[in-house]
Amino acid sequence: MNEHAQADAGTQLNRAKPYQLALFPMNNGATNVYYVLILTYIATFGNTVLGIATVFASFMVTGMRVFDAITDPIIGALMDKTNGRFGKFRPFMVIGSVIMALSVIALYIFTPFVPASMMGLRYGLFILLYAVWVIGYTFQTSVTRAAQAVLTNDPKQRPLFTIFNTIGSLAGMGVMQFIGPILARDSIFGDYNRSWFAAITPIGIAISVFLTILAIIGIWEKDQPKYFGIGGDKQEKVKVSEYLQIIGANKPLQRLMIAGGACKLALSIATNITVLIMLYSCMMGNYDGLYMPMMVLGYVFAVPFFALTVRTSQKKGQKASLMRYVAVAFVCYIGVLVLLLLWNPSNGMHLQILKDGHLALNLYTILFILCFGIGYGAYYATADMPIPMVADCADYETYRSGKFIPGIMGTLFSLVDKLVSSLSATVVGIAVTVIGLDALPTKTTPYTPGMNIVVILLFCVVPMCAWALTLWSMTGYELDGERVKEIQEVNGKRRAAVADGMTIEEAMKEFPSTPHK
Repeated sequence: MNEHAQADAGTQLNRAKPYQLALFPMNNGATNVYYVLILTYIATFGNTVLGIATVFASFMVTGMRVFDAITDPIIGALMDKTNGRFGKFRPFMVIGSVIMALSVIALYIFTPFVPASMMGLRYGLFILLYAVWVIGYTFQTSVTRAAQAVLTNDPKQRPLFTIFNTIGSLAGMGVMQFIGPILARDSIFGDYNRSWFAAITPIGIAISVFLTILAIIGIWEKDQPKYFGIGGDKQEKVKVSEYLQIIGANKPLQRLMIAGGACKLALSIATNITVLIMLYSCMMGNYDGLYMPMMVLGYVFAVPFFALTVRTSQKKGQKASLMRYVAVAFVCYIGVLVLLLLWNPSNGMHLQILKDGHLALNLYTILFILCFGIGYGAYYATADMPIPMVADCADYETYRSGKFIPGIMGTLFSLVDKLVSSLSATVVGIAVTVIGLDALPTKTTPYTPGMNIVVILLFCVVPMCAWALTLWSMTGYELDGERVKEIQEVNGKRRAAVADGMTIEEAMKEFPSTPHK
């Protein structure tokens, strides 16, 4: 028995080394760089730099996310059939990274050179290059969920993925969210203009490539057949037409798809740059003075919640942890909702941190910081929690059917995740046009009547509805702490039996699955 497979409670656990747990989640950080670079700013780029209509740019984001979702199961099936010289997962990480880098350079740096008189070509390149980027994005993001099944199956280690995943996200998404507004200052490149996009693109690519290299190092040793399910060398051949059958039989995956999609919808809308500009600039009148401090405060509040979510997950399972802290976020955002309903700059009911260079907190700001900080900390800590839970669903599928298909399991989850989150740009775009704006708001856009209602709906109400859906879906999710241990024990016995010469079919009969009590 090697150092990664240790007997524990009748099952063989595949444990990861500390550096593997820490480095592999950097793959999510690498792709989250582009989540900011593309999904946050693509509509702004299309509208302000290329002169593309606001509604078209917003709907394009949704349309391409749908295309992204459709390509997911195809690439997932391809991944499950792959087992070459460089493993199952590493080739997809490298190919995806290269495709994304080249397509973003072409889109953000070279497309603006097309003359404005050739608007048809601008529209065509915008669509084509965005579509190419989506394919690369799908290649690399698919690995984040799929490879967890081989990284570790220890129920006490899997929750740690959320913490390291967040560190990776901060190294990717967080860094980009900090750098972006700084470069957009008037004294540097200006308000998300052509120069800004030309400057932010190589920075983002460099960060993403570096994080990808770290992730490849993290998964390198585990990317080999002896960690692939029960039978090791056997590669499952599942047709695309079988996806619906898999979804229908795997009830936990159904529930997790709903929860994961709802969590992503809440995060993508509430953190949309247009929504934050309307809140901190148009309503509160001080984007530069509020956006960065509030972001920092949100991350600070998130730190203790990450420790709490891991502790709860290790003791009671990831289901219990997700439900508990999503509920905390929901309750706190009731307070945020009330404060935004009371917003009135004429009587001091608005956000204010600094005035004339001095600290000038008012009661409204203090209450907002507490409600927003605790709520944001709780939901930021749980936003990516469904990702390691996909590995539990993949193990459940092996337990149920004997198939090791982490690529399909991860991309089926991702399909719904992306379809739902793709609504964010469209919802924001429609909301902006409803209040009479012809272009997405920037820092120089004055307050327009109705913006406060849009902010209340998008910043509070939509996320709260998404969290309510998450809580509902998790009530029927069977993979709690005890059930996961039971599944790992049976799978471990089957794996040992196959290693001793049994066929997978014989091992399945010898150690059958049992219905959930």
